[in-house]
Amino acid sequence: MVKLAFTKMHGLGNDFIVFDAPVSGPLPPSLLRSLADRHSGIGFDQALMLEASAAPGIAGHYRIFNADGSEVGQCGNGARCVARLFWERLGRPAATLKLTCAAGTVTAQVGRDGQVMVGMGEPNFEPTAVPFLAMDQAAPWTVELEGHDLEFDVVSMGNPHAVIRVPSVLAAPVEAVGARLAGDRRFPERVNVGFLEVRDEARVALRVYERGVGETLACGTGACAAVAVGRRRGWLGPRVEVELPGGRLVVEWQGPGQEVWMTGPAAISFEGLVQL
Repeated sequence: MVKLAFTKMHGLGNDFIVFDAPVSGPLPPSLLRSLADRHSGIGFDQALMLEASAAPGIAGHYRIFNADGSEVGQCGNGARCVARLFWERLGRPAATLKLTCAAGTVTAQVGRDGQVMVGMGEPNFEPTAVPFLAMDQAAPWTVELEGHDLEFDVVSMGNPHAVIRVPSVLAAPVEAVGARLAGDRRFPERVNVGFLEVRDEARVALRVYERGVGETLACGTGACAAVAVGRRRGWLGPRVEVELPGGRLVVEWQGPGQEVWMTGPAAISFEGLVQL
């Protein structure tokens, strides 16, 4: 009988299981899907697998798997949770932590108040970075829903995002448009879809449909992507409070050539063992 030790964590309700890499390697997608089931499994939006790192100055490496078993490059709320867990394991040092994932190196600062600040890298608006098959058209692009065209921008935050500005997130067609655009053939690796309501230059509301998961209570990279698009379009200032269904994040971006910084909570819910 093989049992897996895990820590259940969440960032604003975007929830994860975090576990050390098994000796046998990553869990198969079918097993991840079974564990992600909220009725018969543990339930989670993403699984975060921790690996040791031999690189100097790196606390550890993490890999990210969606609830459907697919592996992805980055997860903002997950990065904060991993940083919090490594910080706990290392005896709560005051120094900044550095972690690595498929998207690159992540710098994190963990506060004793439970807030975690992470550097999410510089936004990349090149369609090929998403990837997005732009067909030589200029941004913004459009997606059709019930005979109406909705404009969207694309950006990579280590994972792919499309951002749609809407007058109200409460009335936004998140499920219909999110599913439609996430599977659009122009996105060969699928895409996360953010619905952005701009309240003023320092405050926005956001809902995100995540590929391989559906709508989540919060999406860290989605918040970074939305603010990056808003800054580029001239809608937002350099420091923005992002209101998500699960709570608030603060995203700061000074502009081209600079890294996006995101601050928010990372909470430990419980620890457990699950039979595989």
